Amino acid sequence: MLPQRVKLILYSSVPSPMPEKRSDGRLWLYSPRYWPLWFGLGLYRLVILLPWPWIMALGRSLGRFAMRLTPRRARITDINIGMCFPDLNVIGRQQLRQQHFESLGMGFMDMGLAWWASDARLQPWLHIHGVEHAQAALCQGQGVIFLTAHFTSVEMSGRALRSLGPMYPVYRPHQNPLLEHFVKIQREHHTERAIPRDDIRLLLRTLKEGKGIWFAPDQNFGHKGRLFSPFFGILAATNTATSRLARMSGVPVVPFVAFRRKDTPGYDLYIEPALKDFPSDDPQRDTDRINALMEGWVRQAPAQYLWSHRRFKDRPEGDVRFY
Repeated sequence: MLPQRVKLILYSSVPSPMPEKRSDGRLWLYSPRYWPLWFGLGLYRLVILLPWPWIMALGRSLGRFAMRLTPRRARITDINIGMCFPDLNVIGRQQLRQQHFESLGMGFMDMGLAWWASDARLQPWLHIHGVEHAQAALCQGQGVIFLTAHFTSVEMSGRALRSLGPMYPVYRPHQNPLLEHFVKIQREHHTERAIPRDDIRLLLRTLKEGKGIWFAPDQNFGHKGRLFSPFFGILAATNTATSRLARMSGVPVVPFVAFRRKDTPGYDLYIEPALKDFPSDDPQRDTDRINALMEGWVRQAPAQYLWSHRRFKDRPEGDVRFY
């Protein structure tokens, strides 16, 4: 397992309960138990001030270190890559695993840049394609669901998307109360609010106000309401929230994805046209369609997808378990 501090930062979408409310204001934030974490966050903030090549070189090194420090996550990555890319030989799988962890480290740096870099600093690095699709959906005045997947630059994709209009990220709260407080503040620095994933009323109210929400429903979903849908030809427990929200709200669903550029600084954000005839009267068909869409994205930049997550953790009745 990842050490708690590393895990909570690198995997910003791990599901966990909300932190307990405190009656003493925010004084608990400065408790000695949190001083090491405050030190780490301060150091993180300073690193983000470095030039881009230095930041990303440090991120790659951090990722390689994490691969050695967390053998369980490396094993999960190996299993996922082996199942989804069966044609790769042993060397190819090892190379993709290392590239993935390097991308995780760079994604950690992306998160800091998304939080703290100024618009003037980020603007030359953000290359947005398909702006007209976002504008066409937002101009309808009924809210928009912006649909993405867990790529390592997901935090940066949200920052780029928010430059186009009012966007509200849907997130899974952290268990560590300091990180929950800190991450929520950083995300809301560039938007009005961040929405906990279980607050359906707030999600629907935000859409009714004509605003956009963005979220990534592609992680293993072993709860009530899941469907098993093919992902790289393997049945994966999948959240049906996209079609349910679209049906309840009547708003368009606009897919988007961000890839980190390989040879030059920056990111390409691709916004696609709103899904047609969505949702249908068949949740299974909708879920299969979304998984197929995301699989196409993964094939374009396989190292940047979150392979260290147990995407195939829950199995249909009687099926073999992979992890």
